[in-house]
Amino acid sequence: MSERIQKVLSRLGMGSRRQIEAWIRAGKITINKQTAQLGDRISKGDRVYLNGKSVDLSRLAQVKRRVIAYYKNEGEICSRDDPEHKDSVFDHLPKLENGRWIAIGRLDLNTCGLMLFTTDGELANRLMHPSFEIEREYAARVLGEVPPEALDNMLKGVEAEDGVLKFDQIRDAGGTGANHWYHVILHQGRYREVRRLWESQGIKVSRLKRVRYGSIILPRSLKLGKWYELEQSQIKELLDLTGLKPEMQSRDKQKPVSKYPGLRKKKSPYKKRPRPSRS
Repeated sequence: MSERIQKVLSRLGMGSRRQIEAWIRAGKITINKQTAQLGDRISKGDRVYLNGKSVDLSRLAQVKRRVIAYYKNEGEICSRDDPEHKDSVFDHLPKLENGRWIAIGRLDLNTCGLMLFTTDGELANRLMHPSFEIEREYAARVLGEVPPEALDNMLKGVEAEDGVLKFDQIRDAGGTGANHWYHVILHQGRYREVRRLWESQGIKVSRLKRVRYGSIILPRSLKLGKWYELEQSQIKELLDLTGLKPEMQSRDKQKPVSKYPGLRKKKSPYKKRPRPSRS
């Protein structure tokens, strides 16, 4: 059975479908010595090369779907190679024996908060694709008072060069002094969309943090620059949001390594009482 090349390579963890399609357009992928084209399909017997290196298609049945949550700090970039900035989020992630971590969306240089990474390119693609309308929630600290009409404008929508920008919800989270916090929810992932919406009303965002992506919430006990691996129940919630099936996951039952102590189940200090005999 054949499948589209970008779908197969994304499941191997080589990149998101969008990245792989860009490689195809750039002529970096060949199939059986022929330059790949968008729409090409491959099967297990095909010989596929990326930048001249052979792609092992036999690993497909062994690939384990993994997802980690990372607390990004301000000043970290979301690309792997940038000569102007040395500190990348990928430098803080666990090493993989096979495949690579694929970022599910990005955060700009001055934004901190929750980022998700996965080894499953198809899952990454669906979580980022606008058609699935995955919610993102941010905590925004703004300077000064916000007029009610400004909040209404951002909920109704603001025209921009790349279309209409809008928040789905805005919640007042309080504050002291000149600073005030708001939690905003939107389902698009456009470049600097949260900051641009506030700026359209003449309001400056002094701090911005993503606190939720889809069903995954940034834990309060997770420290900046640290990550934890999602449990299977959490991954299933993401699969449910995107329509992917859990059975696509590998049967590898190896327990994930976590840097987030909150996921480790503590033993109860209380002993279980013996059940009363019915005799």
